[in-house]
Amino acid sequence: MNTLTHTWFMMERLIRHLIRQPIYIGLTLFQPLIWLLLYGQLFKRVVELPGFGANSYITFLTPGIVCMSALFSSGWTGMGIIRDLQTGVIDRFLVSPASRFAIIGGRLANLAVTIIVQSTILVTLGFLLGARFPGGLLSVLVLMLCAVLLAMPFGSLSLAMALAVRKEESVIGAVNFILLPLTFLSPVFMSPGLMPSWINRVASLNPVNWSVSAARAALMGNTDWAMIGFRIASLAAFGVFGAWLATRSFRAYQRSI
Repeated sequence: MNTLTHTWFMMERLIRHLIRQPIYIGLTLFQPLIWLLLYGQLFKRVVELPGFGANSYITFLTPGIVCMSALFSSGWTGMGIIRDLQTGVIDRFLVSPASRFAIIGGRLANLAVTIIVQSTILVTLGFLLGARFPGGLLSVLVLMLCAVLLAMPFGSLSLAMALAVRKEESVIGAVNFILLPLTFLSPVFMSPGLMPSWINRVASLNPVNWSVSAARAALMGNTDWAMIGFRIASLAAFGVFGAWLATRSFRAYQRSI
């Protein structure tokens, strides 16, 4: 119970810190909105290609942008803990009765809340731009679950890397090096039917693909819940591995001081 309480307080601390930065909030929301607007207009006629498998590109694109935004938000999670390391905040937590798991768990909980709010705004904008989701409200909830489950492992890996290297430049470089290829090796922007065969093979092992495909299938009213459930379970398993790795990295940091 103490661990859950401490995790809640850690999450509250981060949310209060975020609220005090309205410009940062605006920028983090504005960027995915630009993606949705620009890509939605730039590629809207791609649905006319034979084999694309969708009638509306904005409907096709919205779940991809939601998952992409969750992915990149998770990638920057480690930056916050580097700042706390540099300012001595983490060291003060370590000499307090605070749960060690809560120091990591609070950041992941804060990330989940951020993703849910961001996803709600993007889905609403997509709907206003003409996106329609036959799967209804339940499918939108599945989309948010997929986005959160995608963010958790990558947020954990970002934290693990930050605790290992403790340099902002290294984390920034790694985030760009890893997340951009993962995005383009997935059906965020393009139908799998029009991708080169080698990209489809690589995408089958890509967690971004698992998230986007499961969310899009649910939104389109696809009744293949076995496939959707399997991909959600795969994301959850990857999330458990990420959390374990982040915890191990935190313990290694404790031993180094």
